[in-house]
Formats: sequence, C-alpha cells, structure tokens
Amino acid sequence: MQLIQVADHTDIPYSFWGTPEAGRADSTLYVRADTPIHSLLHEACHYICMPARQRGRTEVDAKGSALEENACCYLQIILADYIPGLNRHILMYDMNCWGYSFRLGSAARWFFADCEETRQWLIAHNILKQDDTPSWQMR
Repeated sequence: MQLIQVADHTDIPYSFWGTPEAGRADSTLYVRADTPIHSLLHEACHYICMPARQRGRTEVDAKGSALEENACCYLQIILADYIPGLNRHILMYDMNCWGYSFRLGSAARWFFADCEETRQWLIAHNILKQDDTPSWQMR
C-alpha cells in the first residue's frame, strides 16, 4: 500500500466520510497532516481485510460485510500498539471521541468483551495469529 499525503486545505481523494478523514483507492491511502490516526489505520485495515479481487477497485465504500467492518476496527486497535507514541488505549479513546459505535458502548468494552467472532474471523483469514499478534499478511 502506498501512502500519499495531500496538501493542507485540499480535499482528500476517495474519503468515505470527507476531509480530513483518510481516503483509499486501489492500493493508495490518501491522508493530510490533520487526518486522524484512527482514520488512516481503519482505511489501511480495509485494504488488509478485503478480498484480493476488491483491492484494485477505486470505490469509496469498501463494501465489506458487517463482520469485515468489525475486523477493520479490531485490527486497527491491534496495530496501534506497533506505532511509536500510540497504543490501543489511546486509539480506542480516539475512536470513541470520533463517534464509533458499538453495542456495549465504548470501543474498549467492545474490544475486551464482545468481539470474539471478529477475532476468529481475523485468525481464519490469516490476518491475526492466535496470540493476537499480526501476521503481517493480507486476506
């Protein structure tokens, strides 16, 4: 995946939610300096979690199932621990502030108590290992 930072005060191409949220098309992720990290990670996770046949498309909507969408949320939380200065707790707080919604309320409550099916989906697709570490592979 290629990361392109667009100029400040310009629209981000292919953003589902609109600027400053990240945009993804084909194998390119578009961000600006003010793009929230949760947004960058979420769009990257869509690329990782989507079937190979979808990766080459330029559609703004990833068109995944609800389980695939949840997998993107779970994976972005896992990946946050691999970014210096960030971790899963900071990211989940950021997700809550942005407005992610989960059955149990907060991202943390969902992550720690309500996402085993999502975790198993990531493991079944060889994206996550049994010990919750990334495989660094795409679906």
